[in-house]
Amino acid sequence: MSTEDTAGTGPLDRFSVESVYAELLSRAPENRMEPRMAPLVRAMEILGEPNRAFPIIHITGTNGKTSTARMIESILLAHDLRTGRFTSPHLSRVTERISIDGEPVRDETFVRVWDEVKPYLDIVDGELLVAGEPRLTYFECVTILAFAVFADEPVDVAVLEVGLGGITDATNVGDGQVAVITPISLDHTELLGDTLEDIAREKAGIIKPGSFLVSAAQPREAAQVLLETARETGVDFRFEGVEFGVESRTVAVGGQVVSLTGLAGRYGELLVPLHGEHQAQNAAVAVAAVEAFLGGGTRQLETGLIRDGLRSVTSPGRLEVVRTAPSIIVDAAHNPAGARAAAKGIKEAFDFSRLVLVIGILQDKDAAGIFAELYEELGGILEDVCLTQSTSPRSIPATDLLQAALAAGFAEENINIVDRLDDALEWAVLKAEENNDLAGGILVTGSITMVGEARTLLGK
Repeated sequence: MSTEDTAGTGPLDRFSVESVYAELLSRAPENRMEPRMAPLVRAMEILGEPNRAFPIIHITGTNGKTSTARMIESILLAHDLRTGRFTSPHLSRVTERISIDGEPVRDETFVRVWDEVKPYLDIVDGELLVAGEPRLTYFECVTILAFAVFADEPVDVAVLEVGLGGITDATNVGDGQVAVITPISLDHTELLGDTLEDIAREKAGIIKPGSFLVSAAQPREAAQVLLETARETGVDFRFEGVEFGVESRTVAVGGQVVSLTGLAGRYGELLVPLHGEHQAQNAAVAVAAVEAFLGGGTRQLETGLIRDGLRSVTSPGRLEVVRTAPSIIVDAAHNPAGARAAAKGIKEAFDFSRLVLVIGILQDKDAAGIFAELYEELGGILEDVCLTQSTSPRSIPATDLLQAALAAGFAEENINIVDRLDDALEWAVLKAEENNDLAGGILVTGSITMVGEARTLLGK
């Protein structure tokens, strides 16, 4: 079926991006991921196995997945490779999840490929219903769509970010030549297990025979599980802090300059235009992953190409300055480890004498832990707090966040509770501008949906 771009070249025959998104939303919500692989295998089979049409770099972990994926993608682009990148969730628009050469897939391609795969998804849905199982979920459908888009383009390499866990994640229908595992911490414990060992075991599911494991520095319990899995699977493995890592880093305008020890050589004086020590560590993991992909970890890459790739990387919603005067920073920290990394990055990169916090958190997250980390790291400058919520049905009501904020140490007289994010931002700006304090700023954080809506409200 012929379709045209929604940007204005002509009408779509059946679908638009918005109608495709509505169909996705009508399915099981994204946070309800079915622990199964058979429907994905079946979908790939009847679609002609697009999951085998290109090599894959597969990424899992608790924090840093999207930033690391974007860094890997950018370095691959510097090597003149055509890339596909699949990440989740999106900040503003569903097409952000499926990127070609660093840009969201074109509306026309997104809609056309959906039009082509939809009859096959209907077949799988029908088989599932006959078997008494739920039909394909939101995340399963968009993952299948991503594989189909990448095969259609076609891409030279796909960088896939796991949605949740690893073993039964929909993306695991693809076999990664390189398995990348970013820092593991406690998150999604109701689904993945309540110990680091359990979570690491789930995430180790992306390590396949014939692959190459590249891991960030991990807590001892998680590292042991990954090491055992790599040995049992018979794959090469390299860990940050042992075989590669950050050699040095200095804060620079707009980011930082880092020198890295890679798997096969040293790469010095690299500009990473992102803030925080965690982003330097993500850069080390990304470089090692590309070394493993392009040279099996034994061939040093050209420093100039690594430099070109990293200096052009972006990571929207990660310590991103979306407005100045007063400075408004958004960060998609949604668990305690992410909040700690964001807070440390703010202290290092920004000279704030006073910071206003706007925060909203989703129901399945550790709100108490997030508040505790923010207070511990930023308590000296965090004077005013606005508790709010995004439009997500999974949001914790703003009033229900009060006890967690108080337990962390925030003073009740400095806490404002506002249901609507636009009202919360307006209040925060007024607070930040009090007394003409030019060194005051605003941090918006707590969930990816919160940050996505804030970016939209602020014109990003």
